[in-house]
Amino acid sequence: MKDFDCVVVGGGMVGAASALALAQLGLTVALVEQHEPQSFSKEQGFDLRVSAISLASQYLLEQLGAWAQVMQWRACPYKRLGVWEQEYAYTEFNADSIKQTHLGHIVENRLLQLSLWQQIKLQSNIEVFCPEKLISLSQNNDKATLVLEHISLTAKVVIAADGANSQMRDLVNIGVTSWDYQQSAMLINVKTKMSQQDITWQQYLPTGPVAFLPLTKETLTQSTLSKNTVSPISHEQNSPEKTDCAGYASLVWYHQRDEIKRLSALSNQQLQQEILSVFPKRLGQIEVLDKGAFPLTRRHANTYQKNRVLLLGDAAHTINPMAGQGVNLGFKDVQALQTVISCAIGNGECWHNTDVLSRYETMRRKDNLLMQSTMDVLYHAFSHPSPLIKTLRNASLFAVSKVPGLNSVVKNKALAYACGV
Repeated sequence: MKDFDCVVVGGGMVGAASALALAQLGLTVALVEQHEPQSFSKEQGFDLRVSAISLASQYLLEQLGAWAQVMQWRACPYKRLGVWEQEYAYTEFNADSIKQTHLGHIVENRLLQLSLWQQIKLQSNIEVFCPEKLISLSQNNDKATLVLEHISLTAKVVIAADGANSQMRDLVNIGVTSWDYQQSAMLINVKTKMSQQDITWQQYLPTGPVAFLPLTKETLTQSTLSKNTVSPISHEQNSPEKTDCAGYASLVWYHQRDEIKRLSALSNQQLQQEILSVFPKRLGQIEVLDKGAFPLTRRHANTYQKNRVLLLGDAAHTINPMAGQGVNLGFKDVQALQTVISCAIGNGECWHNTDVLSRYETMRRKDNLLMQSTMDVLYHAFSHPSPLIKTLRNASLFAVSKVPGLNSVVKNKALAYACGV
């Protein structure tokens, strides 16, 4: 039996960030995770799972000491965000308008997790239990006891950061409000002929949005990207030793589940032709490198707290990924938790008192619900088939883009909020 101030269950991006944030307060922390992240080398191809890291999330990662390493590996800053349905209503947000050098970075999730883990291993007050699996949990007035496969732990506070299908959430009988969007999202990594690495864009189609997220122009060996295939971009036979300096991107394609299932079964070359027939012409020529898909669902825990257990990140809330805000909300949870406990310690309060811990949910629930609801409104508004609704939504985008005054006020406020500044 080992005793800690805090036990974090789940070592993904949010869980790892939680462990570091709590350790920075001088607390002893245990991190429980089944799988350690894979090491990184520049020869590896891009992962499918990427996130649009906001400025606020970047600042947190800098505070935790993890951002510099991510930037040494690979991350793609973007300065502009384009949104449209009809071309005449194209609306673009620019970092210059909120006096920033960039709006965010597109980063592979695994690299964020790996960098956080590297920092964790440098902390003397964090102990990692991996590979390890949670068996049971019990709580009393003073502490929680976690029984793992190989050891038992006790803690004053337990952080559940074990994802959307949280075992911890089930163990403490916290219910969720959820619904299914009846759609899936397909993630597709591509090599691009046109370099557009400073912009991320999204076009709304009747079947769902299609989106472009730039990836770094890191030079990768061709053998990493495709196994001796003929590139549709260069039309030359590529040897394993040849390097390629083209642009790279992550495409996101939202559609009905049966259609995404059909697209997923295609070869990369067949999928390439489907993409070119549906995505906007500004994408240009591409070569498909990798693909995957996942269903779209929304979940919101009925409470973020059960005595000494707190839910963070996807364990507490999942969101339509349309605006790339999922992990950013999780990092906001981490910041809020650190703030609550730090203030309690500074004020001489018992930081692990359940009434003190309840302040975390007070800080986060409304903001998470607002972002979830905003994404739902956008999703339903742009998927509504009514010609009148279609005219109104394009007129609204046109007004935001073109009308003086409204242009700067609405766009800049929305942009600053999304960036966390």
